Amino acid sequence: MARSREFDRVAVVRSARQFFWEHGYEDASIAGLESATGLNRSSIYNAFDSKRGLFDAAVQSYLDEVVRPRLAPLQGDEVAPGALADYLDGLAAAFARVGSMPAAHGCLLINAAGAPVARDADVARVIDDYRAELHDAIARGIAAAAPSASVDRRARLADAVTGLVVAAFALVRPSPHEAVRALETAAALVDAEAVRP
Repeated sequence: MARSREFDRVAVVRSARQFFWEHGYEDASIAGLESATGLNRSSIYNAFDSKRGLFDAAVQSYLDEVVRPRLAPLQGDEVAPGALADYLDGLAAAFARVGSMPAAHGCLLINAAGAPVARDADVARVIDDYRAELHDAIARGIAAAAPSASVDRRARLADAVTGLVVAAFALVRPSPHEAVRALETAAALVDAEAVRP
């Protein structure tokens, strides 16, 4: 019996993540995934069951290695007053940096939300959970930046800032300038609330 080819699963998933991020789920061909990961079709199916299984692994990798490290300062036990401003500034800088993955390709999950793959209930749930995690992190950042604001004002501001961040991710590929403006608007809203008496 032939020994199965060994491979670095983490590296394969990262390569697939990059490919899905660049091309989207529907346009990511098996041949392209073979080239990107270095695995042949049968190895992909043996390791991940399907293209969709590989996509699911890539999405989890995206959340764990791309999204959550950026959100981490907003999710700890203690959130600094400037943590949300830092998050928005850092995202704007990434969007303004020509050639960066966020500038060139936006957000893997926001892109998926507008694609046919989002009709799948499991994918839709992952996207909704991501939006909820983002909203919760932003709400915690607002609470730290504007602790004297009413609960209602902070909730409305969290909704607005989350909407602007999602819009920025959707806009960045066709219009990086407008994406950065959306983030600047979000930062200005937070700043205005932080200085209110």
